Amino acid sequence: QVQLVESGGGLVQAGGSLRLSCAASGFTFSSAAMGWFRQVPGKEREFVAAARLSDGITYYADSVKGRFTISRDSAKRTVYLQMNNLKPEDTAVYYCAAAPVFRVAVRVTRTYDYWGQGTQVTVSS
Repeated sequence: QVQLVESGGGLVQAGGSLRLSCAASGFTFSSAAMGWFRQVPGKEREFVAAARLSDGITYYADSVKGRFTISRDSAKRTVYLQMNNLKPEDTAVYYCAAAPVFRVAVRVTRTYDYWGQGTQVTVSS
């Protein structure tokens, strides 16, 4: 049974930092793609970042490039999203997603088979 458990959301002032964690179980970690998406009410879920876990290649949305970093700890089966220099427009519910077999289209939601429960990130101005 696949499980993705997220943690690390919260309230932070603009310019601050947060680190999100996603602990994964139930699939072969090393062959997967894992991503982070975010969603605000009334809008579609938006790609933030992804990683190919076999070699650590990463992908980012232009809006977060240079501020966010996705990383993995294979021993802990955990993927992280380090978010620096946060802006009010980063406010959203952040979701972790997993595709147990890597697919090239990492920026689209249909690539992913499993989703976490979401964690709220609120950035105040």
